[in-house]
Amino acid sequence: MNLSICIIFFFTLLIMSLILFIYSINFIMMDLVIFIEWELFNFNSTNMVMSILLDWMSLMFMSFVLYISSMVIYYSKEYMSDDENLMRFIMLVLMFVLSMMFLIISPNLISILLGWDGLGLVSYCLVIYYQNVKSYNAGMLTALSNRIGDVALLMAIAWMLNYGSWNYIFYLEIMKQDYMMMFINYMVVLAAMTKSAQIPFSSWLPAAMAAPTPVSALVHSSTLVTAGVYLLIRFNNSFMNTYLSKLLLLISVLTMFMAGLGANYEFDLKKIIALSTLSQLGLMMSILAMGYYKMAFFHLLTHALFKALLFMCAGSVIHNMKNNQDIRLMGNLFNCMPLTISCMNVANLALCGMPFLAGFYSKDLILELFSMSIFNILMFILYFLSTGLTVCYTFRLIYFTMSGTFNFNSLNSVNDEYWIMLKGMLGLLFLAIIGGSMLSWLILSTPIMICLPMKLKLLTLLVSITGAYLGYELFQYNISWKLNLLNNYMLLNFIGNMWYMPMISTIGLNYFNLKIGYKIIKMIDQGWNEYLGGQSIYNWMMINTNLLYYITKNDLKIYLMIFILWILFILLFIM
Repeated sequence: MNLSICIIFFFTLLIMSLILFIYSINFIMMDLVIFIEWELFNFNSTNMVMSILLDWMSLMFMSFVLYISSMVIYYSKEYMSDDENLMRFIMLVLMFVLSMMFLIISPNLISILLGWDGLGLVSYCLVIYYQNVKSYNAGMLTALSNRIGDVALLMAIAWMLNYGSWNYIFYLEIMKQDYMMMFINYMVVLAAMTKSAQIPFSSWLPAAMAAPTPVSALVHSSTLVTAGVYLLIRFNNSFMNTYLSKLLLLISVLTMFMAGLGANYEFDLKKIIALSTLSQLGLMMSILAMGYYKMAFFHLLTHALFKALLFMCAGSVIHNMKNNQDIRLMGNLFNCMPLTISCMNVANLALCGMPFLAGFYSKDLILELFSMSIFNILMFILYFLSTGLTVCYTFRLIYFTMSGTFNFNSLNSVNDEYWIMLKGMLGLLFLAIIGGSMLSWLILSTPIMICLPMKLKLLTLLVSITGAYLGYELFQYNISWKLNLLNNYMLLNFIGNMWYMPMISTIGLNYFNLKIGYKIIKMIDQGWNEYLGGQSIYNWMMINTNLLYYITKNDLKIYLMIFILWILFILLFIM
């Protein structure tokens, strides 16, 4: 029964996905938008309404989310086959997808909060799915980081009470002009930054790798991390060409650079892919901050396809390697699992922007649009350097997994015989190859012609080739070079630990608060308060009790003395 439930939901989600995709094409061709409002109740001139916005963007995004979810559930049938609670796992994944659906179709901040908080809660349940200390820590970091954004969204909802409706879609134009309404923009951008893990909220994204790999494939491709980008795509008219968009551009480019740099020092397979997600989120946010919201949406969809495939391939490799994730123990996997590694390399090359794969159509266009922009040389260098770093860590990963010798003990156990997992991967492989060209025909109604000088036109290619060469060099390090690198251990530690962001997010926030709390307890609760309060009363009662006990002992002298004193007292009283 548990195994058949995967097949049922797989077909259900797949059919829904295909229907929504056909509708989205129809909506693009007919230029349709359907806006549905259902009033739940009216209280003191404030309408509580459930709103649904159906346009080509929401339908296409829902279609992609459902397609990837169907493949992930099918893949989970074999990946999670040894799990006793498979039904619970599938239900959590479906709740996750349902929360994302609420978020996608909502032009109303109240119903967005329903999906937004649903994503936060279910993501916590999925991150702590393997119940150990590491998972609990990662779950708390994920949940508490996202709570900051939830509070920001609640504040935006409270502020919108001033304007009569929570349908933000009515106020997008006026939000730019009214400085009082700009507060809503600031809160929404803060919420999106926490959900999409921009600096300084980046540390939860690699930590969330504690979740099962099928969940990572879903979370990092089309659901949790893209929720913030999608919200800002909807809000794009309200903060374009303001100081807020320039600040968002700076933060997103720094996130790209930081993630690309950190991934080159990482040896955990899943964390490398997680950092690549962080880098691509920075790319989406940056092009969105420049005003090209369609390009951000285009890259969001293409990235979802190859990133889900990349995580599924990584899951297959980890499954074969007996849950080992260290890329230094891999090597020569092409001979052991040719089909899985072929899928993985297609996804990796799509991530790099290899011509005519899915990532190329969006990534190359984004870089050329950035080359035409008016931003300063620092942004330009960081942007192209981050692109080079993406190619660098990708090729480093390819070299580690494919070339050299197999460094793991149980050589005979590694094979390519997990057919159900392979079918799930092949379902995404097809779209990772043709998805980019298909979407470019659908989303970009007219071909974009970008005329650049030859040097700028070839710069993307040059940066990619340089990155691939550097990845090869990083793979071929020897022991002397490694020991030489340890001379700069502090710098390496700083770069490899995401600029100490996990430390700042955990110990940095807790250390001083806990220290102050400890001093308050010692000085007040266990100090003067104790001396003047509980301890003082206790000592006074002990002294009096000892005195009474001494008096009431069967001692004849004391009885006689008390008797004489009592007689004297009575005589004095009578006289």
